[in-house]
Amino acid sequence: MAESAAHGGPAGPGASAAAKDDGADPRRWRALAVCLVAGFMTLLDVSIVNVALPSIREGLHTPESDLQWVLSGYALAFGLFLIPAGRLGDARGRRQVFMTGLALFTLSSAACGAAQSSTWLVVARLVQGLAGGLVSPQISALIQQMFAGPERGRAFGMFGTVVGISTAVGPLLGGLLIQAAGAEEGWRWVFYVNLPLGVVCLLLARRLLPDTPSAGSVRLRDLDPVGVLLLGAGVLALLLPFVQAHQWSGNAKWLLLLLAAALLAVFVGWESRCGRRGTTPVVSLALFRVRSYWLGCLLILLYFAGFTSIFFITTLYLQSGLHYTALQAGLSITPFALGSAVAASPGGRLVGRYGRPLVVVGLAAVAVGLAATALAVHLDTGRGVGWAMAAPLLFAGLGSGLVIAPNQTLTLSQVPVAGAGSAGGTLQTGQRVGSAIGIAAVGSVFFAQVGSAAWSTAYDHGLVVSVAFVVAALLVALADVGGDKRGRNRTAHSPSAATDRRESR
Repeated sequence: MAESAAHGGPAGPGASAAAKDDGADPRRWRALAVCLVAGFMTLLDVSIVNVALPSIREGLHTPESDLQWVLSGYALAFGLFLIPAGRLGDARGRRQVFMTGLALFTLSSAACGAAQSSTWLVVARLVQGLAGGLVSPQISALIQQMFAGPERGRAFGMFGTVVGISTAVGPLLGGLLIQAAGAEEGWRWVFYVNLPLGVVCLLLARRLLPDTPSAGSVRLRDLDPVGVLLLGAGVLALLLPFVQAHQWSGNAKWLLLLLAAALLAVFVGWESRCGRRGTTPVVSLALFRVRSYWLGCLLILLYFAGFTSIFFITTLYLQSGLHYTALQAGLSITPFALGSAVAASPGGRLVGRYGRPLVVVGLAAVAVGLAATALAVHLDTGRGVGWAMAAPLLFAGLGSGLVIAPNQTLTLSQVPVAGAGSAGGTLQTGQRVGSAIGIAAVGSVFFAQVGSAAWSTAYDHGLVVSVAFVVAALLVALADVGGDKRGRNRTAHSPSAATDRRESR
């Protein structure tokens, strides 16, 4: 890719002749490492905070709704800024937006660690999510810019491995920090750990990341602020009744779902109008005419709703229900993350050969593993439940590794590099919106059962909702596989195909 060779700073003069011949930047793998470290930070702040929730509740006297906002607020802000950030990176330069977001993420991490109230923490987490939303779409866009062909699949596979590793390290690291610093103050260090990583990553990003050849000046209207506001208001109206389910009595809160549907419909109309007027919409609706793209976005939204909510309720169940320490709880959920980390890299390599059926296998494994976890908790309600759930969580994790990176590769496979940031932002918005919906919905069921039944029963009910989201994602994947088969059959029986067969005789 010719454009991947364009850099600012100390660039191409030292590049090898071979690298110049094939258009590949010799520093692309080191640049990828910088992207992966930044991705590791933003993903670590999901898994590491999960295990810190009981410590946060004890240290700041945080109510249940604020605990959900600590996670859902981060995911929501992250998701809302992914799409405009992807567009901004495409237009203004991916390296510049990446570094701005990383600096803001590092500063907001410090603010989270210094929080003196639950409101302070929730606000700081919203800013941290915004910063993560600036960084994340640049990663997928830079991978598409710097790599092509089989190398791109390997790069996305490595990113999938980082997803698994950050999920694995998060609970363990969080548990160790809380164990060392104490239950009341240990949670602060799960945020402070981002500070040295952020500083080092910023220094390396300035030196190694490529410029965006097509970048130039950008006006505010080019970022479609009306579209951003409509999308944000629609998603917020969708999430509020779930997150505040126990704080807002009565059924009137569910009317917000109608408002959400109306706002999102207006958003679609506005984006269509932008396209007809020749201005750049925040979401290119033309992308959703590509079946592999829109099905991939829907699949990952549903999967993340089930996937991320597991850790939320598992850590609460183990620590608050069974009185595990933070470290013990972190060790108990590590098998899922380890399985995901192990399977992610092979998944990235195999997706080119097997396509969407590989994702189907992964989703089926996750559903079976989570169902077996629910059974294990039902059969063993004592303190040995951590051992009982280890094998099924490991199996589910292996399946998860075959879902995230392969789905990303398949979903973006037909997207032009020029729109990679916007497309990647839309895809990851589906992930974060799914995470927020899943945490809100599963958390709502979990806390409702805790009030009237045992912790194990509440955990069973929460897992059932998580499995339902994963099964829904599996049905979408099966629909995509079926669509591919029908498309191949139509092609095989088309008149042109028949003519080609006659001519070949």
